[in-house]
Amino acid sequence: MPRIDYYRVLGVSRDISDDEIKKAYRKLVFEHHPDRNPNNSKAEEKIREINSAYEVLGDPESRRTYDRLHWGEEMRPETVDPALILEEMEKKLFDEGRKEVFAVLMKMVPRIKSELAIIRERTVAHQGYDTFKEPIVEARGAEVLDEFVTPEMEQRKHRLLEVAVQMMVSQSVVARGDEGGIRALRGRLEEMFRKGRINGFATALELLYQRR
Repeated sequence: MPRIDYYRVLGVSRDISDDEIKKAYRKLVFEHHPDRNPNNSKAEEKIREINSAYEVLGDPESRRTYDRLHWGEEMRPETVDPALILEEMEKKLFDEGRKEVFAVLMKMVPRIKSELAIIRERTVAHQGYDTFKEPIVEARGAEVLDEFVTPEMEQRKHRLLEVAVQMMVSQSVVARGDEGGIRALRGRLEEMFRKGRINGFATALELLYQRR
C-alpha cells in the first residue's frame, strides 16, 4: 500500500495555515459527503480518508508531530514541568473526547440537522438573527450529550482516566498518597474529557451549518 500524504488528501501545501486547513477540510466534506453523492459508491471511503487526514492535520500538535515524523526531524528535549505535563494530558483527553463524539455524530446526519434547527431557533430568539454561536451550541451539546454516549464509550473513558491519573502520579503532578489531590485531579481530567465531547458535538454541527 502506498504511503498516504495527508496534505495531498486535503489538497493543501505544507506551509498552509491551520485556519486554511480547516477551510479546505470543510470544503472537501461538503463536496464528497455521501448525502450529496448518493450514486457514488466510493463517497464514504473518500470521507473516511478526508476525516483521517484532518484528524491529524487539523490539530496543531498532531500536525507538528506528523511533520517531524515525515521529514525525520529530531525531537528536541523539553524541560520536565509537572504543570506542562498536566496541560498536555488535558489536551490529549480533550481531543480523545472530541474525536469520539465527532465520529458518532458524523454517522447521524439527520440528527445533526434537527439539532441545528433547535440551535437556530434559540440563537434567533437570543440575538434576533442566525449565526453559529458557539456558547449556544455548546450549551445544547451539554444537554443532549448523554444521548450519544454508549456504555462502551463510558468504559473507554474510565480506562483512559485511570491510566491518565496513574501517569500524573508517576510524574509527581500529585503526590501518590494524597487521596484528596488524586480525586481532584481525576475530576479535573474527567471534566476536560467531557468538554472535548461537547466540542466534538459542536464541530460536527458546524460542518453542516448554513446560515439563514
